[in-house]
Amino acid sequence: MNNAVKSAAIAIFRPLVRFLIGHGWTYGAMAELLKVVCVEESCRLRPPGAPPLTDSKVSLLSGVHRKEVNRIRQELADRSPDDLPMRQGANIAAQLVALWVTHPDCVDERGEPRALPLRAEKSPCIETLAREIKADMRPRTILDDLIRAGIVEERSGLFHLLRTSYVSDVPEDRLVFLGANVGDHLASAVHNLQGIDPPFIEQAVYFDALPPSVVDDVRSELRQLGSQMIRTAYERVSRRDTGAQHEPSRRLRMGVYYYEEAVPSRAAGPAPADDPGGNPGGNPSSNPSSNPGGEAATDKVDGQPDV
Repeated sequence: MNNAVKSAAIAIFRPLVRFLIGHGWTYGAMAELLKVVCVEESCRLRPPGAPPLTDSKVSLLSGVHRKEVNRIRQELADRSPDDLPMRQGANIAAQLVALWVTHPDCVDERGEPRALPLRAEKSPCIETLAREIKADMRPRTILDDLIRAGIVEERSGLFHLLRTSYVSDVPEDRLVFLGANVGDHLASAVHNLQGIDPPFIEQAVYFDALPPSVVDDVRSELRQLGSQMIRTAYERVSRRDTGAQHEPSRRLRMGVYYYEEAVPSRAAGPAPADDPGGNPGGNPSSNPSSNPGGEAATDKVDGQPDV
């Protein structure tokens, strides 16, 4: 097994496995799930227009026993397309917030969202936004969901947007967002590793050994920069004509993430057996590599460009 691939896989698995263990998952449950994914992805390797792969071929590709392949394929055929669909209300609420912060009639001269009434004859209102996103829910129901999540507050008959992005307070919704966002982020990186043109944007800035005071100073500003990028991207795409199309539709996702933690001690010593990268304690290297196959890397260490 390629050590570079193994090291990357371990780094990807660690936070997910930590999360699953914390929610009561054992190795057996994880292995069973991974077995299903191996079979499903092996089935997708057939060339376009070719007949479905046989169980024996899938078994050869995945390493899963042929009888297990047959069982899993039957379960996949009977499974709903979405095992954990996002609540309809969560999706609609997210769309309404996104439109609220980008609609020119709903923001002030500084680009900040205005307080809106539920309904109004001429001025912008919540009902107008609900019609534009073609919501099949009552506007008041959408607002109740946003108020419960702490995103909207009602004062004197007007609704004030407290946050410019929708974060559901329902754990199941957050899991759907987790799978969709992280899944597409990883798919973007894999796309670039495969050398497929055009490459996708997949970049990050990285600083190591920063004083806590510096992180405290920039955290809020970085959050604002990320929110502004998301708002601008939504506005640029949503104002394009998305009417009837004669070509197959496409989807896109553009996101922002931020992470910080205390830098663990890097005392000298042998690397753990499960960390082939030779990195003591399995900690991230202080010299991140460029993004293979993607745009020019913007990773930095101690504020210096990675060269």
